[in-house]
Amino acid sequence: MTPEVSAFVAGFPIALLHALIALGLVVLGAAAHAVLSSGREISQIRDGNPASAVAFAGVIFGLALSQARSLSAAPSLMEIALWGGAVLAVQLLLFWLVELLLAGLSQRIRDEADMSAAVLLSGAKLATALILAAAISG
Repeated sequence: MTPEVSAFVAGFPIALLHALIALGLVVLGAAAHAVLSSGREISQIRDGNPASAVAFAGVIFGLALSQARSLSAAPSLMEIALWGGAVLAVQLLLFWLVELLLAGLSQRIRDEADMSAAVLLSGAKLATALILAAAISG
């Protein structure tokens, strides 16, 4: 077996495990956000509210962005779990603050399917995710 193939065989399962931890944290964060947010996005999405889908997509993308960055900052499984968990907690707090600062947008998304409110809320959450990801970079 060539050294490249040996390295792949040894490293690929570890890379998959790292990715699974990060994906698990994204799912956990999205579920926590769905439960804790005032928007009730999941039920709104099931009812066909496209603005809720845009708003929740911003949450998922933001969580994934920060978790992806925490993967590159942490070389071991334990560090990935620690960094990822810490980033998740901070990000959920930041998302809550964004919703607090942009009061009324969640209500407009829920009640009126207001796409402009959804885009603005998603953009604000993605901006916080980018800043948090940069902070992890050091």
